[in-house]
Amino acid sequence: MIERLTHAPLVVSDQEDALKFYTDVLGFEKRADYQRPGKPRWLTIGLKGQDLEFILVQGEFKIESHLGPEAGTGGIHFAFTTDDCQGDYEKLKARGVNFRVGAYTKPVKQSWGTSVTFKDPDGNQFALVQPNIVGKVYTAVSRLKR
Repeated sequence: MIERLTHAPLVVSDQEDALKFYTDVLGFEKRADYQRPGKPRWLTIGLKGQDLEFILVQGEFKIESHLGPEAGTGGIHFAFTTDDCQGDYEKLKARGVNFRVGAYTKPVKQSWGTSVTFKDPDGNQFALVQPNIVGKVYTAVSRLKR
């Protein structure tokens, strides 16, 4: 049966520009980079110490489903946990990361923790999430119910 998620596509307009953004600005590492004759370039990135890779797929994203974080779920986005949402926000903002997403432009404290949403240069949406004790308890309890 299904075991784990290994790859997720990110549609980007220029693979080289996207590679620079993800490695130089966000701190990802390049994992795979090859192209078989007549096939698209296979370019992946990932966070150090984690198996999941994003495939930087050159193309155009045609569905507008990037709702702002005020919508609750935030539409299509990927969430990363952090132990310092405010600090990461400040570092990434200084590197030019776009935090103008929906009505929010900076970290927001919620009952479960703090989060901030940002976009890559192609509009792919991400969230940094720092759960507090309440958020950690909710997560632990939901895992126990499985």
